[in-house]
Amino acid sequence: MRLTSDGKRRSARRAVIAALSTTAVAAAAAAVVTLPANAVAPPTPAGWSQVFLDDFNGAAGSGVNTADWQYTTGTSYPGGPAGFGTGEVETMTADPANVSLDGAGNLRITPRRDAAGNWTSGRVESRRSDFQAPAGGKLRTEARIQMPDVTGPEAKGYWPAFWMLGAPYRGNWWNWPGVGELDVLENVQGINNEWATMHCGTSPGGPCNEKSGIGGQRVCTGTTCQGGFHTYAVEWDRSTAVEEMRFYLDGVNFHTVRANQMDAATWTNATNHGYFIILNVAMGGEFPAAFGGGPDAGTQPGHPMVVDYVSVLQSSGGSTPPTTPPTTPPTTPPTTPPDGNRDAYSAIQAESYDDQAGLAKETTTDTGGGQDVTAIANGDWALYRGVNFGAGTAKQFRGRVAGGAAGGVSGLVEVRLDSRTSAPIGSFSIANTGGWQSWRTVPANITGVTGTHDVYLTFTSGQPADYVNVNWFDFGH
Repeated sequence: MRLTSDGKRRSARRAVIAALSTTAVAAAAAAVVTLPANAVAPPTPAGWSQVFLDDFNGAAGSGVNTADWQYTTGTSYPGGPAGFGTGEVETMTADPANVSLDGAGNLRITPRRDAAGNWTSGRVESRRSDFQAPAGGKLRTEARIQMPDVTGPEAKGYWPAFWMLGAPYRGNWWNWPGVGELDVLENVQGINNEWATMHCGTSPGGPCNEKSGIGGQRVCTGTTCQGGFHTYAVEWDRSTAVEEMRFYLDGVNFHTVRANQMDAATWTNATNHGYFIILNVAMGGEFPAAFGGGPDAGTQPGHPMVVDYVSVLQSSGGSTPPTTPPTTPPTTPPTTPPDGNRDAYSAIQAESYDDQAGLAKETTTDTGGGQDVTAIANGDWALYRGVNFGAGTAKQFRGRVAGGAAGGVSGLVEVRLDSRTSAPIGSFSIANTGGWQSWRTVPANITGVTGTHDVYLTFTSGQPADYVNVNWFDFGH
């Protein structure tokens, strides 16, 4: 949340139209959030302990419990970067009009605009900054949230978030991203999608691809992110052989960051301390700028992010706790096969990635239709788990690609196995093919591969501009 993605900014050129087409335009009058009966945080399962819980019970119009939360006000931390380092334009306040309980067991954070066009909103942070997985155990931070119920042009500039920052950031304000950031939920422009990201290392670039970070995304199913409550969680697991951060939407683990995706010092610097929790709705800034900018005169104020509860569980080991079921059973089937079930010798659709950084999807005009992956530039990558090469040795890689970059802009499409930092087993170069939907199949020789592997496509260029779209890829003997 604090600093956002160069990749997201790059994607604005083409992805904004496709992304916004997935949303419905809100009614002209201010919408009223229809709340279901107040949900209760899931019971603490065996082997776990509840270390923090706020279900926001209290009188309508009252503030947060200041024994647990503190208001962050103004346009920056004292002595910190302006606009909280993101370019957001609102002033954060402790006014109940911006931050208050609704009397039905929910916290509402509501952006407002005054007659002069100035925006105010709310940002609250947990007083505790010691939320950390114990050695050999786990920490799970979860919230049940309905995003601001506004879409289309009236949502322009909205940026709600539920996230965590490393404790050393408090009082320093300039040591980001090295101290770590966990974006459990981010959303912009009323798009039916959540983004989850871990920020770490150095900026720009560095081992965590900053400012993009190591991110994933998932669409809310059943009801949209704006149309109903969903649960958002991160589970910090130190019980596995390789420490990891797992991100969940309605109990589905859709994004994972592992310690072996970076050098040991970077991971340690981001995790050798506690974290504090943040809930806020920003207006404008770098992330909304990637999807059309805002807010502007057409943006409709008064739509709150509604938070039912925030829960933190800790375990010294054992299994993942049961999660709150989705508000409505998902109606969209998974788009990716289970691990170990991808055939290396059949077309693997580029948009079926298990994880990625810096990418966007769009409708393709290529043969067969469907989607391609777009907005690809230097430092971006995609992960495809469980690609089965079998006993025969694969010696060739083919990519279905297109490019519309300006003259002189080109780059590599690289294949790596099992780690984003392993040496490429093969690559090919791509420049302008005649347009972003002018497709060609490009072959490349690779080092012989057998067995089952996680496949990374990585993208390297000497220029910052987008240079390639990918529709599908496969392997051959």
